[in-house]
Amino acid sequence: MKALTLSPALSAVVGDKPLPRTEIVSKLWTYIKSKGLQDKINKRMINADDKLKAVFGKAQVSMFEMAGLIGKHVK
Repeated sequence: MKALTLSPALSAVVGDKPLPRTEIVSKLWTYIKSKGLQDKINKRMINADDKLKAVFGKAQVSMFEMAGLIGKHVK
């Protein structure tokens, strides 16, 4: 897997080292679970805090939508 350069917004969540996409998603899930951001009723939805809002651009996203939104923050 090729290491990708991260945007400043994504770096604030997962760290500033270049990472492969699989590691980025894994670190995002670690962050989401540690902060309790998974919706209590619908576990497929993620409630963004301020750092994730900068990445996602909105307050709530589905776990499937998350992967597409990450693409805008990597090179």
